[in-house]
Amino acid sequence: MFMIKRGHGKRLGIYVHIPFCASKCSYCDFYSYVPKSAGVYSKYIDTLIRHMESYKAACADYSPDTVYIGGGTPTVLPPEDFLRLIKAIKHNFHLQKYPEFTVEANPKTVDFETLTRYRRAGVNRLSMGLQSANKAELEALGRIHTPADFEESFRAAREAKITNINIDLMYGIPYQTYRSFMNSLQFALRLKPEHISIYGLKLEQGTPLAASVASGAYPMPSDEMQFAMYRDAIDILAKNGYVQYEISNFARPGFECRHNIKYWRCDEYLGFGPGAHSYFNGYRFSFKRSISSYMRGVNYVSKEEMTDENEIIPLRERVGEYIMLRMRMTSGVDSREFFRLFGKDFTRTYGKKLERFVPGGYVKVENGVYSFTPAGMFVSNYILSEVLSFNADGTFMLE
Repeated sequence: MFMIKRGHGKRLGIYVHIPFCASKCSYCDFYSYVPKSAGVYSKYIDTLIRHMESYKAACADYSPDTVYIGGGTPTVLPPEDFLRLIKAIKHNFHLQKYPEFTVEANPKTVDFETLTRYRRAGVNRLSMGLQSANKAELEALGRIHTPADFEESFRAAREAKITNINIDLMYGIPYQTYRSFMNSLQFALRLKPEHISIYGLKLEQGTPLAASVASGAYPMPSDEMQFAMYRDAIDILAKNGYVQYEISNFARPGFECRHNIKYWRCDEYLGFGPGAHSYFNGYRFSFKRSISSYMRGVNYVSKEEMTDENEIIPLRERVGEYIMLRMRMTSGVDSREFFRLFGKDFTRTYGKKLERFVPGGYVKVENGVYSFTPAGMFVSNYILSEVLSFNADGTFMLE
């Protein structure tokens, strides 16, 4: 698939995709499905293990410091299959002594005993999807848990001695009001997680929720109300000790998600499973969003069938991705670092375009560092589309 070049003690992120769910949420565009037979779980884990084994030599001199098992809902796996997966990760990769080891979990799929086993196996961070503490909003999203279910699962995680937990929240949900969003935020704060993520609902084409909203079936909060939710959440979280370090992410000091930071800093990571992406040895590649194609590809070495893309990233793409990802972080783009990495003057090109948004209060420039204000973060996609140029095929145009 590509030339293997061994690293020299480099750090690496490992992502493992578990595409199974107890039920499919109405807004979800990730590759996931509800299996018809429980037997598929074990076969899928067998496939993942074989895939990881095939990378053992390429990663012999790497020291992964983050592992992230996402989905789907990884915690729908039978515990024995989940523990087999953890064992295989440890066997095939030389993990650092204290890696960040995250697992995504949904309420009603975890309990005290299971979480205790996972913690003893190495899991030290949990990411739990609350989304909302309002029953009507949860039903509109197709979520199968109640706020009480969530609190029960959260407290089970604490009893299992998991000391690093993230809670996901959403704004822009059908039926949501400013007050209901603030109630959800306060619900999360009362539980005292180490990390809170707040995402704006994105209506993905082809999802049931997008179709329902388009038909007028659901009332939606206005853009102005959504901005007020986001803006005021930033202030409330800061007053409660949570530091914003990325557009959607807030953490108590020292509890930032190290794995996700790898994506935003363009560090190396390997993904396993259908739909998983990787950036490794200068190559970017991903696997088809099809469990059957993925399993055939791994089991019968049919790389063409399992791989969606495989390319050396050209300079223009690296520059564009660097700007897009770094601007997501509150640390922004440092023009001096940009010059060291790419040998180009950021201030005369992209910086000049970003400076157009300074008078409106969307961008700030301090000591050669360009970053978004809270207002700029809310409309960051629009600003970046104005700053970055694209070719007809959708690739970045270098300036």
